[in-house]
Amino acid sequence: MTAQTSPVSLRQASIWSIVWGILLVMFGALAIASPYVAAVTVSLFIAWLIVFGGVVHLVLAFHAHRAGSLLGKLLVGLAYVVIVGYLLTHPLLGVATLTLLLAALFLIEGVANVMMFFQLRPARGSGWMLLDGLITLALAAMIGAHWPSSSLWAIGTLVGVSLIFSGATRVMMSLAARRGMSYMPDRPMSKAA
Repeated sequence: MTAQTSPVSLRQASIWSIVWGILLVMFGALAIASPYVAAVTVSLFIAWLIVFGGVVHLVLAFHAHRAGSLLGKLLVGLAYVVIVGYLLTHPLLGVATLTLLLAALFLIEGVANVMMFFQLRPARGSGWMLLDGLITLALAAMIGAHWPSSSLWAIGTLVGVSLIFSGATRVMMSLAARRGMSYMPDRPMSKAA
């Protein structure tokens, strides 16, 4: 199988990648500027994904051939829809729940990184693992100590920082690819896949 690729089409793709990266940085800045709105948006997005999962369970329940399968899938599907319906009508509860889960995740990750440091201690650079673990534990403690009020900033701010880093990485990688393409001829190249 042969794929035809031209430097012109690669340059166009890199332009779109740069535009997407810039948009990610802008969305990240907006999320940091308004972390509460970003947190509610993330919570509602996750809730709608769970609603979709609940609907799939309900559809599968009616396609089940055994009564036990039907009842089990029907109950799970209804539970998804009812619980998420409650979260959609009470978005602050969803944000608070996500924030508490985030604090728990950071606590587990921080402890794991500190434990890994003690296993890697003789290796060069293992101190970075300890630093990462301690910072993650501090973040978990900060979110947990101020929960539920930390719900107003934690998720939105962290999503914003993630979007900014993702966008900046995409822009920098695309610019590097464009610099590499400046050495390519303008005629199509053939590449065997």
